[in-house]
Amino acid sequence: MNPLLRRHVLAAGAAGGLLGATAASAQGTPPAPAASPYPSRGPGRGGTDPGPFDAARGRQNPDMVNPPATDHGTLPNLRFSYADAHVRQESGGWTRQITVRELGVSQDIAGVNMRLNSGGIRELHWHKEAEWAYMLYGQARITAIDAEGRQFVDDVGVGDLWYFPGGIPHSIQGLGEDGCEFLLAFDSGSFDEDSTFLISDWFRRVPPEVLGKNFGVPAGNFGNTPSPDELYIFKAPLPGPLANDRMQGVAQVPAAESFSHRMLAQDPIRTKSGTVRITDSSVFKASKTIAAALVEVQPGGMRELHWHPNTNEWQYYIEGEARMGVFAASGQARTFDYRAGDVGYVPFAMGHYIENTGSTTLRFLELFRSDHYADLSLNQWMALTPPQLLQSHLHLSDQVMQALARTKSPVVPA
Repeated sequence: MNPLLRRHVLAAGAAGGLLGATAASAQGTPPAPAASPYPSRGPGRGGTDPGPFDAARGRQNPDMVNPPATDHGTLPNLRFSYADAHVRQESGGWTRQITVRELGVSQDIAGVNMRLNSGGIRELHWHKEAEWAYMLYGQARITAIDAEGRQFVDDVGVGDLWYFPGGIPHSIQGLGEDGCEFLLAFDSGSFDEDSTFLISDWFRRVPPEVLGKNFGVPAGNFGNTPSPDELYIFKAPLPGPLANDRMQGVAQVPAAESFSHRMLAQDPIRTKSGTVRITDSSVFKASKTIAAALVEVQPGGMRELHWHPNTNEWQYYIEGEARMGVFAASGQARTFDYRAGDVGYVPFAMGHYIENTGSTTLRFLELFRSDHYADLSLNQWMALTPPQLLQSHLHLSDQVMQALARTKSPVVPA
């Protein structure tokens, strides 16, 4: 246990817990701090926090309450949790979003976390933004057509992706006994899931005689469309076999242009302490505006010090606990803590690392508004710089110089 945290726990115990602390406060003595981190790196730095203090949040964010001595300057907030996002509940499931309104720095990507119950349908719709998805749980059936009138229907499971370009109409339905849950990413931070183009909404905004003329039937056939509020995410019977939904005699989107991709089927980059799977338009042709990496880091391991030379990084933490340190130039640096369900962000070109601080595997997604993935390794850059030039900058020991690696290792061991 961290010595400061241990002293914090002992102090709380010596005060007789919460009741003792409250009584002491009433007598004019400052209450003992709760059993959580507090803003002090040691004697002469910071101090205790008599309160009010949210101990639970403090334990989740120890590096924000008591940041490393290397943190300095001012950076925007680079973390927001889906646990703090509004949940919209419907008959077929629920949804919540993190956009530029929740995470102000994220101008180029917005995220939606959605749950569809068994049979639950995300209504036939489209939107201006492209939609990228990662399946977190269960199975789903996705449908679409492209601009050439070709049909696309597929079943997806955990670790699978889909990508629908802006303007492409599509639907999603939960399968099996318990439906599915997935992450959606859109290539605009100002995306709003309440501003999509819904088929039911359009039907209700077109005069019946116009609908009749369009479909070649009497106008009296229209006027019974349910309210869009009833259909956004609604319950429905489970569909039949996949083959039944793939219409015979209808052109299908070819496999080379598929809107879905099996990310976990890719061979990962393997290191001693983790793996990385990179999926961009070079392996998933349809995904023109979102590139991604699925990173796994073993306990004590770390996503190495690196940066991205092409765009900002949007992260989603699937499993485990982590801390990320971000270097913003001009002496500015800040550390953030993350856990499952959190979104992280790294502005363009800022150096950073992500360390597994838990006792289980850390698994997270890196997303980029780009058609390709690119990163630069600090270690590799130093190894490929003339030694004398490097030494004139950093005055490194021989041990450090000999340890520099010319080959990139995205995840390094403890």
